Amino acid sequence: MSPVLMSPVLAAVLQVGIVVAVLAAVHVPLGDYMARVFTTARHSRVERLVYRAAGVDPDADQTWVVYARSVLAFSFVGVLLLYALLRLQDRLPLGLGLPAVAPDGAWNTAVSFVTNTNWQWYAGESTVGHLAQMAGLAVQNFASAAVGLAVAIAVVRGFARSGTDRLGSFWVDLVRGTLRILLPLAFAAAVVLVVGGVVQNFAGPADVTTLDGGTQTIVGGPIASQEATKELGTNGGGFFNANSAHPFENPSGWTNLLQVVLLLVIPFSLPRTFGRMVGDRRQGVTLVAVMGSLWAAAVGLVTWAELRAPGTVPQLAGGAMEGKEVRFGPAASALFAASTTGTSTGAVNASHDSLTAAGGGVAMLNMMLGEVAPGGVGSGLYGMLVLAVLAVFLAGLMVGRTPEYLGRTIGRTQVTLVALYVLTMPALLLVGAAVTAATPALVEASVQDPGAHGLSEILYAYASATNNNGSAFAGFAAGTTYQNVALGLGMLFGRLVPIVLVLALAGSVARQRSGATSAGTLPTHGPVFVGLLAFVVLVVAGLTFFPALALAPVAEALL
Repeated sequence: MSPVLMSPVLAAVLQVGIVVAVLAAVHVPLGDYMARVFTTARHSRVERLVYRAAGVDPDADQTWVVYARSVLAFSFVGVLLLYALLRLQDRLPLGLGLPAVAPDGAWNTAVSFVTNTNWQWYAGESTVGHLAQMAGLAVQNFASAAVGLAVAIAVVRGFARSGTDRLGSFWVDLVRGTLRILLPLAFAAAVVLVVGGVVQNFAGPADVTTLDGGTQTIVGGPIASQEATKELGTNGGGFFNANSAHPFENPSGWTNLLQVVLLLVIPFSLPRTFGRMVGDRRQGVTLVAVMGSLWAAAVGLVTWAELRAPGTVPQLAGGAMEGKEVRFGPAASALFAASTTGTSTGAVNASHDSLTAAGGGVAMLNMMLGEVAPGGVGSGLYGMLVLAVLAVFLAGLMVGRTPEYLGRTIGRTQVTLVALYVLTMPALLLVGAAVTAATPALVEASVQDPGAHGLSEILYAYASATNNNGSAFAGFAAGTTYQNVALGLGMLFGRLVPIVLVLALAGSVARQRSGATSAGTLPTHGPVFVGLLAFVVLVVAGLTFFPALALAPVAEALL
């Protein structure tokens, strides 16, 4: 039965239940497999060919400084190559006759896809040709996700190793994450999506006659492959401007659930990988319990807001249907919205600008939490580990003991790095949003709605950019020169600065000798620590963003 033909509450429960059941079924095997991928000393023949072609010694470990330098170099080269591809697409094959992308737009798009943000200020079907989609955007869907995965594994090694300054090889982690994890899963997902009706071809634009006698241009292309990688790598973006609400990208209810599973499956399995690599599976269970609790709360709140929207018309329609794809209904839209903002995906199957004030506020808060519920591929895990270090530090202050996490002392160096990590995103978000909100010319050029909702549009845009999410409130006109440049800077610094800081943290704890636990050591597993860590996640975001949220979605909800 279609979700829109059954009780909205029943539809919500069934869909969430299916997603949870699938994630639970794959959590252990996928988590264990990823642990084996990144701990084995054996290299495949294909991997050795890649290392030889790149001039990389696969058996040479790197310090955190060299690892971070490799990440930065790879990312900057990716920005330059993608920028050139977009600027030259009118001179390259499979360009579909589309013009070159303007400099500010090419900069924004290049940074967006390299940083795993996939923010799109443009309509994909009328701006980017097939070659740029396949050789540029789809490639970065793999590469940016593999970078996040590699950084997370390096951070895990920092806690797993003892008395060393080595975190592994970025190039080995990058290649293994791509060839052994992302490519096989994406290939299988793309085949399933094609079976489900997602388009995969090289067709150019075709003009068709509509039922009312008008003409409409229909674009085909390599959509299923792009769709699989964008969800699996928590990238976001879309081949079409309508994103996952478009029937060519998301034809039915079960493909919609599959896409939700794809964007959650790696982030929710990585805590298992963490537990295996540090030699204590309970640590992984703790992290996934916090991630799952926050995700479930977000899904419940957004679903409640959309199904119980005030007003006669929404109630008669079974929920707030404005901006929703009628094939899915409000329950599926709420599940997708909570999941995509809880990760760094940014794909959408409904207009987030049309969410109720409360629903949009929860989606915004999801990003402001640092996207750790469960977060993006890799970034969710290392973000949660940073907050776990903060939680044990705060607990140590309360009981008057030196804080420890996994046998490592949390001292001034670690706390300083954690503080800088935690403050980076809010500083970029609030400063960027404040500049736009305080400049009348920028408000006039970019903000569609006045009052509290207009401020919500600004906050959502900068929350999405600095958290490398990529979704947007559609009323915010981001395609201006200023916003393309400013949001691009927010995406770049919001991605790379935290990566450098978290690698420095991993290097600092890896150099320590692992100490034995004592009777006074705070257990970092079990219900007490789950509650403490969840409390820290909520309080850090709550104290930072409550004033801004009170002026925007909260004020709008109370009007």
